[in-house]
Amino acid sequence: MDRREFLKVGAGATVAGTIVSGHADSTVRAAATEPRTTTTPAVLKTYTPEDHRRRLENIGVCERGIRKCLRRHLITSYLPGQCIYNLCEYPLKGWEPNDYDEQELDRLRDHGIGLIQLHSEWRDELGLFGGSHFVPHNPAGFRRFLDMVHKRGMKVIVYMSTYYFGQGDPAFRKEWTRGHEWKNFCMNLAVCSAASVGWRAYLLPQLARLLDDYGIDGLYNDAAGVSNDRPPTSDEVRPFKEGPTDEAVTADLFALIYAEVKRRGGIVKVHSGGANAPPTKLPVYDYLWVGELVGDVDGLREAVKNHAPYVVPCIDRCWGPKVEREEELYLQAVPYMQFPLLMAGRPLTGERGFVPGVHYYTNNYRELRQTWEYYKAHPEGPHRYGWWDSVPAGRPEARPTHARWLKQYLPMVEEGTWAYLDISDSDLFAQPLPKDVVASAFANRDMYLVLANYGRVPAEIVTSGEYVLAADPKSAPKSRWNLEGRSLYILQRSSTC
Repeated sequence: MDRREFLKVGAGATVAGTIVSGHADSTVRAAATEPRTTTTPAVLKTYTPEDHRRRLENIGVCERGIRKCLRRHLITSYLPGQCIYNLCEYPLKGWEPNDYDEQELDRLRDHGIGLIQLHSEWRDELGLFGGSHFVPHNPAGFRRFLDMVHKRGMKVIVYMSTYYFGQGDPAFRKEWTRGHEWKNFCMNLAVCSAASVGWRAYLLPQLARLLDDYGIDGLYNDAAGVSNDRPPTSDEVRPFKEGPTDEAVTADLFALIYAEVKRRGGIVKVHSGGANAPPTKLPVYDYLWVGELVGDVDGLREAVKNHAPYVVPCIDRCWGPKVEREEELYLQAVPYMQFPLLMAGRPLTGERGFVPGVHYYTNNYRELRQTWEYYKAHPEGPHRYGWWDSVPAGRPEARPTHARWLKQYLPMVEEGTWAYLDISDSDLFAQPLPKDVVASAFANRDMYLVLANYGRVPAEIVTSGEYVLAADPKSAPKSRWNLEGRSLYILQRSSTC
């Protein structure tokens, strides 16, 4: 089963962008609970009577003035600053955390990153160094890295999967799979069934041990349902009526894992591929990663804009569409209470694809060769930092652009904010919004408006009150805004309103 074919969404379309810096049912969702080192949010601990007055008055402006929007949501326990950290060149031997990681983690903390996500290179998938699918290839180094992250006040989640498992692992059993497999990079993976009782009995204790033994803050689940195009094995029990995939029994497994992680105060991120969300109303994630192998960034926005919070887009820059300006990522995400995932950590050199004695499959090999040749010729970069980064070189504007928008976004989504997404009928504007313009409001001690022009021609917006640019709070308040094509503004309500 080719994962790339499995995940493709839409026809490829290049999107270039230029960025200038009746109510839906209420959704109140407790997500991403602060694990272990819980800090009481300011809204509960330090808000003064005047802070509460300002917050409630701004919420009142939105409640009275907004008659219809896509969704309204109370923001709680949200960590928008997230980074996938490239840890090492596994299966190359010799990884140890060092001064580079200390300095990089300092940079990420100062950048505003609150959540570090590790991909599969943290573990010993091939069993080369005494580890396994659920055990690091360097346990002592792994613990040291976790300590380095935690002492900076950040959290760590690690890659796992509810259905991928190495067929060469001594614990693997054929009755866990219907014969689906995915051969990629140096991994020969079975696609295990969520209905397999043996797979569940093996998987769940491994995840609990991983959480308890290493003190990680949660899990990143690379997951989806299994196709029902083959008969079940003798190890399966199928209690639900299923469609083309085993979605209901998969959701049951997701929910059990989610409950176990939340019992420890942890975080769950799910990646179902492309623009997909788990097809269930059960609580199964705090964050949903979307964007792998998408063909059209505008199409991705439309497909995911009403997914349950919190959505974390990461456009696949290796196999996905060409995005000519970094700011396009924020145009697509911010109006819908989403913030893109940063790729950082150690450079992805590509050397992992040329380890003697390791057997490789075809997928990813060409990109790794290009990356390795580029890295040897350009050791100073700009570098790739993950599988989803551009090939062969990285994007020098990615990090400063992410930092600039995150600095504006964080105050807008602080704890206790009410978000009103994609407003279609309100008194916040002196005239109807032009076609292709989306507006969202965020109300707390301060009130923000997000204006996005997805069209190619300029649009004029007239607000009922006066606002200033969030990026320049000392600018003169005004009510008339000219949005260039493919542009995004974050506005802050003037204190004189």
